[in-house]
Amino acid sequence: MKKWLIVLAGVLMSFTLAACGSKSVATTNGGKITESAYYSSLKSTSSGKQVLQTMILNKVLQKQYGSKVKDSKVNSDFNKYKKQYGSSFNAVLQQNSMTASQLKDSIRSNLLLQEAVKDNIKITDAQLKDQFKSYQPKVTVNQILVSKKSTAETVIKDLKAGKSFSSLAKKYSTDSATKNKGGRISPFDNTNTSLDTNFKTAAFKLKNGEYTKTPVKTQYGYQVIQMVNHPAKGTYKDHESTLKDQIVSKKMSDSNTLHSVVSKVLKKGKVTIQDKDLQNVLSDYLSSSSSSKK
Repeated sequence: MKKWLIVLAGVLMSFTLAACGSKSVATTNGGKITESAYYSSLKSTSSGKQVLQTMILNKVLQKQYGSKVKDSKVNSDFNKYKKQYGSSFNAVLQQNSMTASQLKDSIRSNLLLQEAVKDNIKITDAQLKDQFKSYQPKVTVNQILVSKKSTAETVIKDLKAGKSFSSLAKKYSTDSATKNKGGRISPFDNTNTSLDTNFKTAAFKLKNGEYTKTPVKTQYGYQVIQMVNHPAKGTYKDHESTLKDQIVSKKMSDSNTLHSVVSKVLKKGKVTIQDKDLQNVLSDYLSSSSSSKK
């Protein structure tokens, strides 16, 4: 799978090229570097070609699916990243050589590609039923995180003695973000990737009001979990739309699916490559006859 698709589905680097010409992009006491010289040098590199591929795909995706990707959704996803990283958000952006604006561009591109995948794959009842096997509706839980198993066992002992989960969270939890909120974390379902697998498995087994009777070992330490709201799972027909979205999300990580979808999108986009040196930049997705020469 080409790197540009992986980049597009994850963190996209915004990159623009000025129109070719004699205007200088840099001057030195040894001479100047013109836009045309810079362009000629860049287009011969693999990274330069990947930039062009990404720019072309973004254009055709925006044309075909732009109306389905609202600014409100882009902003919502952007704010989720901000909330996830908190005070370290700007540092994370810098580490990835990105600005907030570039992250929003990345999110939009990812959503456009997601719409393209959704539009170009067929989801069967068999696939929906299979996805339903691992489906869990969003649950709400409280949790107490400690470093030692013995401490977690003490917490469970105190819960059995009738002490409130909230008071124990304040007393024992090492999670500063939730300890003063009774250990409450954001609702999550089976698609959540930020929580430890053992944590999710233990949580999904609990009924409303129940708590784990043994410490749950996770990558962060030992956790005690209390179920606040565990909605009924229902039938796969009750969650058909959500299940389809989950299947599409899986397909977004499948290189064969992405290759097929991108090929279809580019062919619909009627792409013309004017620069003869870049005629084959989309050769993996379009036949040579698809690029018109001028």
